[in-house]
Amino acid sequence: MLQKKDCFYLGKIVKKHSFKGEVVIKLDTDEPELYRNMESVFVDLGNNLVPFFIEKSSLSKDTFLRVKFEDVSTEADADAILKSGIYLPLDLLPKLSGNKFYYHEVIGFTVVDQNFGEVGIITNINDKAAQPLFEIDREGSDVFIPMIDDFIKKIDRENKIVEVETPQGLIDLYLE
Repeated sequence: MLQKKDCFYLGKIVKKHSFKGEVVIKLDTDEPELYRNMESVFVDLGNNLVPFFIEKSSLSKDTFLRVKFEDVSTEADADAILKSGIYLPLDLLPKLSGNKFYYHEVIGFTVVDQNFGEVGIITNINDKAAQPLFEIDREGSDVFIPMIDDFIKKIDRENKIVEVETPQGLIDLYLE
């Protein structure tokens, strides 16, 4: 059974499209065209991720994917999955390169600041705030660094290092 932690959230079934069980998925992505031709997705039904196979799909209005699932052929079938989250396995994510990264990808990486030196290990990404933050464990102290493009100098996947350059004194604030 696939676990949510092995998946990423792709979007949500927001409405029915026809009497034949078609539904519309609102994709939560900047690159909807990458998901135009999926063979299947996992639908979150009562905390189980259930695979649904896609008969046909078409992208309309940017991030809306119209989908006809196999075995979903009536309005009642569609009602049963309405408002459900849609997930895909992490290994289906397109690989990012350079300084673009997925949040889950950098957990466990070491943060090195160009002025301060080694800061610590990323334990979590806090994306509840207006600006997402790296949550970093420095020998038991929490350090928070805003994930601002200007701060992030290099993602070194091979050595699992995120190089940052933060304003003077930012890191020290957490260590006093």
